[in-house]
Amino acid sequence: MSSKACARLVVLGTGGTIAGQASSQSDNIGYSAAQVGVAQLLASVPALDQALTGHELVSEQVAQIDSKDMDFAVWRALHQRASHYLAQDEVAGVVITHGTDTLEETAYFLQCTLAPALLQAKPVVLTCAMRPASAVTPDGLCNLLDATTVALSTAARGVSVVCAGTVHAAADVQKVHTYRLDAFDSGDSGPLAYVEEGALRQLRSWPEPSSSSAHAVIGTLPDVDGWPRVEIVMSHAGAGAAVVDALLAQRAVAAPGVLPLRGLVVAGTGNGTVHVALQAALLRAQAAGIVVVRASRCTGGWVLPRSDDVFPDSQGLSAVKARIALMLRLMA
Repeated sequence: MSSKACARLVVLGTGGTIAGQASSQSDNIGYSAAQVGVAQLLASVPALDQALTGHELVSEQVAQIDSKDMDFAVWRALHQRASHYLAQDEVAGVVITHGTDTLEETAYFLQCTLAPALLQAKPVVLTCAMRPASAVTPDGLCNLLDATTVALSTAARGVSVVCAGTVHAAADVQKVHTYRLDAFDSGDSGPLAYVEEGALRQLRSWPEPSSSSAHAVIGTLPDVDGWPRVEIVMSHAGAGAAVVDALLAQRAVAAPGVLPLRGLVVAGTGNGTVHVALQAALLRAQAAGIVVVRASRCTGGWVLPRSDDVFPDSQGLSAVKARIALMLRLMA
């Protein structure tokens, strides 16, 4: 291995609040996301040079969007660019700047689809902000520094999320607050580590990248036009059959640009329980060949299976992550 090995940190920008701008420094909610380019964002963090510890910094703008509008094309592009850089000997790790709204989904998607051999050797770290770059005290700058610390750590591996000094595993992380700076939580699993004064304090073992990940089955991701369509429905008081029946009716009529429904994830109440009327519709969908998976609306705990379950559970995944897992399973 050359002397240049692991001498470079790559930052991929996708927009989000961390790159947002508002007309007033005191406005933390009325901003426009994805206004500042990733190179400009990095240039605004003077302390970054010290955090890089001699590593060369490389940045690339993969997308410039509000993460509420995240789509499969950006996911595929992120997967391709992250794979490209991780395969280079001189790259120590990859940082991705991202909006908070769909951060947990992108992190889990990358954990499932990037080659385990690459993730075993080098980390991919997503980071974000709850306040725009124009704020009086923008939190994104500190989050970027912390993400750099994690990405250059020899202990880190796989895909993780760094926000407000806390490091979360991709499989566990979930946005749990609408406004506060510490907006993410890892549920029962707890965080992986904390970043304190530029140092990583590890709390539990880093999850091992799995050789049974979707990457092992899919290999190269197909064009997004061919990705299977999976929708999420929710069980609640007064839930009925209308939404599921409408999806089934649409499936029966071929429409240009509308992919046929392949799967449904139901966000159930409590231990994945489902309203009787909604369950009847889901059973009809299952009989029609739609794959149905049962998750929970709860932010903590797993859906514990019973012998009389009519739908498989999500194996501890939230509804949005269960949707990704099912998409990848159907894609394979």
